[in-house]
Amino acid sequence: MTLAGTAAPPTLPAARRIAGVGLATVAGVAVAVQSRINGELGVRLADGIAAAVVSFGLGLLILLVLVPATPGGRRGLAALRVALRAGSLRPWQCLGGLCGAFLVATQGLTIGTLGVAVFTVAVVAGQSGSSLLVDRAGLGPNGPQPITAHRLVGAVLTVLAVLLAVGDRLGDPGALALALLPMAAGVGIAWQQAVNGQVRAAAGSAAIATLVNFAVGTAALLATFAVEVAVRGRPAGGFPAEPWLYLGGPIGIVFIALAAAIVRFTGVLLLGLATIAGQIVGAVLIDLLLPTSAARPGLDTLLGAALTMVAVLIAALGPSPRR
Repeated sequence: MTLAGTAAPPTLPAARRIAGVGLATVAGVAVAVQSRINGELGVRLADGIAAAVVSFGLGLLILLVLVPATPGGRRGLAALRVALRAGSLRPWQCLGGLCGAFLVATQGLTIGTLGVAVFTVAVVAGQSGSSLLVDRAGLGPNGPQPITAHRLVGAVLTVLAVLLAVGDRLGDPGALALALLPMAAGVGIAWQQAVNGQVRAAAGSAAIATLVNFAVGTAALLATFAVEVAVRGRPAGGFPAEPWLYLGGPIGIVFIALAAAIVRFTGVLLLGLATIAGQIVGAVLIDLLLPTSAARPGLDTLLGAALTMVAVLIAALGPSPRR
């Protein structure tokens, strides 16, 4: 109860912010689940590229049905065409899906060996380091931003976290080389998020940015798969019967849509922090409860995941960079 003439405290925005953080954390867990699904599909098909084609292709089919069916989607498609014709959006800014395709392909290629936890730590390390350069170059919709000490320290710590997470496998050059693939995918994620943000701003719709992302990624994966089949032949594995193995693409759509919906309540920085937290917690739990053919995560992997969380906190709690 408040005194007469005294305004009630503005609890609603705070409640929305807290709810947004919770949803972002759940979305991060969903990304970890997607990684496990696509990794398992790659094992069943005996081909990580084929698994990526299935995941991206199903996501694209869903978007091709839903986006044109809504008035907002049709307006966004028209705005995208106008932006490309006027030159306010460059064609190369529509290629973010290439990095998304590479990330999904690495899920199918490496998770069966590395496990979800090591995979996620490697992706976060690559993403943290490259985001500094992407922000500095001004590739995102917010323009150039300087490199701050907090973010630089966070980036260095995430790289160290990867070395710690795979420390028990440093004697295995094959496992270490596999860890470099998701790290490279993480490097591409920062650029992907920047150019997808440009598409979203030009079209006025996150759904259009998602559709462009899936269309470009699917095309790239189909071309890669065609070359692979020509060189090596068709995948040895058959399509599994379990429906849950085909949920990777829909989960990706839900994650992107959810992030676009709650960012106005959380801000970009808090959204990224909560999402990464969910990814790491989800990845460790998945590997502990449902391990792949890789060994259960050991102490080095758990410490690496914890160090990644510390690195993200350091990067997030520093002062906001000025343009």
